[in-house]
Amino acid sequence: MASSQHASTGGSVSLILFLLAGLASSASAFNITRLLGEFSDFSSFNDLLTRTKLAEEINRRQTITVLALDNGAAGGVSSLPSDVQRKVLAMHVVLDYYDTAKLEAIKGKSAVLTTLFQSSGQATDRMGFLNFTKRADGSMVFGSAEPGAQMAAHMVKSVASRPYNISVLQVSAAIVPPGVGGKVAAPAPAKGKKKAAPPPSDGEEEAPALGPSDDDEASADAPAADGPGPSADGPVADGPMADGPSADGPAGAGSDDAADAPEGSAAARVLAGAGLGVLAMLLLII
Repeated sequence: MASSQHASTGGSVSLILFLLAGLASSASAFNITRLLGEFSDFSSFNDLLTRTKLAEEINRRQTITVLALDNGAAGGVSSLPSDVQRKVLAMHVVLDYYDTAKLEAIKGKSAVLTTLFQSSGQATDRMGFLNFTKRADGSMVFGSAEPGAQMAAHMVKSVASRPYNISVLQVSAAIVPPGVGGKVAAPAPAKGKKKAAPPPSDGEEEAPALGPSDDDEASADAPAADGPGPSADGPVADGPMADGPSADGPAGAGSDDAADAPEGSAAARVLAGAGLGVLAMLLLII
């Protein structure tokens, strides 16, 4: 009798332990730390997930996609403040299962994905969402859904997957939403704009406005004005042409002096005739 009761009790305990194991298995279908621990290229990223305690949150999920960074790309995240590290890393955890086949099948070749950062309650506007796009050349890129954010994180490869619980995909660069509080890399220069020229210092003079230059003024005063060529003050104005024989002498063809010459000769002849008449009258009187 006692032995049968003991066997019954032992069977009940075994059943309870089996059920608990099943519940534990369903509650934690994966362990991201152990999974990434199999790949030395992601040791820095794995360490960051552990130090920020995001690994614990990931393991509590049933369906998840982790966009992992290799040791080179994760180095920039390590330099950020710890609170910013957590936000940036949470942007790399998508609250759904996506492997390469599922990404290939997305209609319209683009989608907005919800991240663990969005569920934290710290994200504002579209800060906790990712944009995904498959480009015409077949490459897949991710970026923050915040306006103006760059699509700079290219998918490199699938690292591991356990359908349909967890997928780990490697991306080329960290995804940092604008305004999250840190920068992993220097932003790209703005296109289409040129820097305005700096104002002149106290020791510099401003460039003259477009117009007659000093060289033009110098050319007006250059020796050519006083040289052999004709000018207002040159020898032609005051030379023999003005006061020389041509003015009172025989008229040249086509000149103003030539036009006036016959009238002057006629007047001279009249005066001469009048003088002779007066002289003849004086002689008669005498």
